[in-house]
Amino acid sequence: MFSVKNSLLLFKNVRYMSTSKTVGFIGLGNMGGHQAINLIKKGHSLVVFDMSKDNMNRLKEKGAKIANSPSEVAKQADVIVTMLPASAHVKSVYCGENGIFQSVKPGTLLLDSSTIDPATAREVASIAKKHQSTMLDCPVSGGTGGAEAGTLTFMVGGSEQDFNTAKPYLECMGKNIVHCGDVGTGQVAKVCNNLVLGISMIAVSEAMNLGVKQGMDPKKLAGIFNTSSARCWTSELYNPCPGVIETSPASRGYTGGFGSALMTKDLGLAVDSAKSIGEPLLLGNSAHQLYTLLVAKGDGQKDFSVVYDFLNKNFKNSN
Repeated sequence: MFSVKNSLLLFKNVRYMSTSKTVGFIGLGNMGGHQAINLIKKGHSLVVFDMSKDNMNRLKEKGAKIANSPSEVAKQADVIVTMLPASAHVKSVYCGENGIFQSVKPGTLLLDSSTIDPATAREVASIAKKHQSTMLDCPVSGGTGGAEAGTLTFMVGGSEQDFNTAKPYLECMGKNIVHCGDVGTGQVAKVCNNLVLGISMIAVSEAMNLGVKQGMDPKKLAGIFNTSSARCWTSELYNPCPGVIETSPASRGYTGGFGSALMTKDLGLAVDSAKSIGEPLLLGNSAHQLYTLLVAKGDGQKDFSVVYDFLNKNFKNSN
């Protein structure tokens, strides 16, 4: 005999199954792979594409169908989610040869979770309209851990009606779904968020490096930050000093996490956005230059908290 709790869980899963449409997912990397799996867990039928056969095979093992191109995904899907590295990839996947717009069905809902510049988001959404489909920009925050746990924050740009249509799908992958405004504003919010993130990582890294080089125990110093006015996400949950947080990328050689090359890209988007409206970006420009240097020195694939390691090793205490 089912308990009330089990009956409710069963009803919830049946509801997902009965209302689900075929969902396409393109871009199955560190973030997208987890997002796609969470859609499957919620009962959606998935058809997927990625440049990596290994990534596609991992989703096939979870029950997804494999497509040979974005165009083939579009032929089968009623809703398509994309999670791609940069603006150029988004344009190629949507507008290029064998792209989504080659075969997208009228009425298809297009949800782009990539982090790109707002102008490109608006441009591709405008082209989607010509194909009688609706596109929303839905960049995310929360990292690979949030993607795996299904607790991402989605910053969504589009009309309120389209947002409400998209929300049930986004709720399969995230916990906090925010309507930011018209198309492009999701990307504006994400660029501003990562501008703060990049600057704060450098600030925490500088302060931790200064304290450690003057004899402070790093865990004690971080503990003071986290209970004082220096408290922030970067220090409390993602500290860049090895050993402070055992589960952070810093404690596993700065592997995994959010690459410095991606942070450089996002800071570049912020710098370009500021230039386009004539707004000075004093700290943002400095942060972008530092991360550009890290990438040039070969740390682009390491987590962006590696800036602590760079400061620690390249600016030795002269005493």
